[in-house]
Amino acid sequence: MSAQFKNGLRVTDAATMDVVGMVLVGRVNKELVALINQAGGSAVGLCGVDGNLIKARPADQEGIGFVGEVTSVDTQLLESLVERGYIPVVSSVATDSTGQAYNINADTVAGELAAALGAEKLILLTDTAGILQDYKDLSTLIPKLDIQEARRLIDIGVVSGGMIPKVTCCVRSLAQGVRGAHIIDGRIPHALLLEVFTDEGIGSMIVGSGLVG
Repeated sequence: MSAQFKNGLRVTDAATMDVVGMVLVGRVNKELVALINQAGGSAVGLCGVDGNLIKARPADQEGIGFVGEVTSVDTQLLESLVERGYIPVVSSVATDSTGQAYNINADTVAGELAAALGAEKLILLTDTAGILQDYKDLSTLIPKLDIQEARRLIDIGVVSGGMIPKVTCCVRSLAQGVRGAHIIDGRIPHALLLEVFTDEGIGSMIVGSGLVG
């Protein structure tokens, strides 16, 4: 059965939830940990359940099954690992107070973690160039915008599908104190360096109100 999406969120029934847990927490997480370790880092694989890192509840949207949203983040475990030089790799699976597991959009989790940790920046590595005025035309990339413009683009449908949770999580993280949020194309070599350390950047940067210039 092909995956179904509503407003950019994957519909997750009980059987799919079991697969999500095995794939995201098991295979994908450990593959990322291994790659980071091979590159010289010291990575540790986690999911939202570990150390009560993330608590969840059902998403406020009908017909999407066991899709959750973040209710709280406890950063103690992450802070302890980072202080000791480890790189946490967090899978976006968490449980509610009853132990029911939920599949949470990874971008949403990233934004909530960034806010809870008081991060300077939130950077989403994606498979798109950034926010496009016309999704079929790469020349319409919007390099910089503020929260109000980001919300407007969602309201008028310029931001749609899988870009909705990406842009929404950026807006939420900024509203909670993160200074800048970036959506960049992770398929481009050295994408992170190009975005952060060049004047032009390569993706879309969302900032707080009145900071676009």
